Amino acid sequence: MNQRQAFPRHVALRAAFSLAAATLALPAFAQVAVSDAWVRGTVAGQSATGAFMQLKSPADTSLVSAASPVAKIVEIHEMKMDAGVMKMSAIEALAIPAGRTVELKPGGYHVMLMGLASPLKEGETVPVTLTFKAKDGKTQTVEVKAPVRALTAGARAPAPDAAGKH
Repeated sequence: MNQRQAFPRHVALRAAFSLAAATLALPAFAQVAVSDAWVRGTVAGQSATGAFMQLKSPADTSLVSAASPVAKIVEIHEMKMDAGVMKMSAIEALAIPAGRTVELKPGGYHVMLMGLASPLKEGETVPVTLTFKAKDGKTQTVEVKAPVRALTAGARAPAPDAAGKH
C-alpha cells in the first residue's frame, strides 16, 4: 500500500481545515476602531495643535500613547474646568470602555501635537500612530491618517449672551 492510499486526500483537507478553524477560534486582540479623525490646521509660527477622533473597542482598553512624524512631542490631553478656569493637562492614559464610543474633541480629550516642524494646512494629511493597552497588558497600535481641517474647525460658537457684545 502506498502512502497516498494510507492517508486519503479528503482526510488531509479536513485536517487542514480543522487546524485553520482552531487557529481562527483563538482569542484575538480586540481591534480598536478609529473614526472621524482630523487635525486642526495652524498658522505660521504656531507650534502646537490638536488631533480629534472617535475611539471604540469591543473590549476594555486604554489609549496610552500617540506619535506623529510632524511633531516632536505628542501627548494625550484633557481639558476641564477647575475653579472656573478651563485647564489643559497631559494624562497617562484614556480609558476606552468596551462597546462605548469615546470622543476626542475640542474642549475635551484630544491628542496634542507639539513642536510642529511647519504649519499644517487644510487639505494635508497627518499620520498619527495610536498605542492602546488592554487589561491583560497586550498593546496594539493603530495607524491613522487624519486630514487637516481649517483652523476654525471645531471652534465653539459664542455664547448667546455674548453675541454682539464687544
